[in-house]
Amino acid sequence: MAKKKVPKKAKRRLIVFGPIAIFVIIYCAFTLVTTAINLYELKNEEKQLNEELKTLKSDASDLKNEITKLQDKDYVARYARENYLYTKNGEYVIKTEEKSEKEKQETKKDEKYIIYACASIALFIVLFIIVKHHKRKKKKKSSK
Repeated sequence: MAKKKVPKKAKRRLIVFGPIAIFVIIYCAFTLVTTAINLYELKNEEKQLNEELKTLKSDASDLKNEITKLQDKDYVARYARENYLYTKNGEYVIKTEEKSEKEKQETKKDEKYIIYACASIALFIVLFIIVKHHKRKKKKKSSK
């Protein structure tokens, strides 16, 4: 099979329009990729902002409830006594702090170890008494 001869005009067209076509294709691909990346980032930002909006709305409703509660003088007095240690005449304030869950678990572990230690000491004391008592019996039997 004989090779087809490509005319010079076709070669010139390829030389002139080929790089232009490649440039346009690369530019379109680059634009498409950057647009897709921007869209992905914007969707993530939208999710974060929607979550933040939800928390802010719940905070706003909590603050509105707090505002209505602060209109009540008894609530304000109780709030001041609880949070700022104000007292009425003749009242004493004893402040206790709540332990966190981690501290509670550590305390439970410590209590277990103390119980185990006390039980082992008691077991050793009982064994010691039994051994002493057994030795005394042996001595009495052997001396008779």
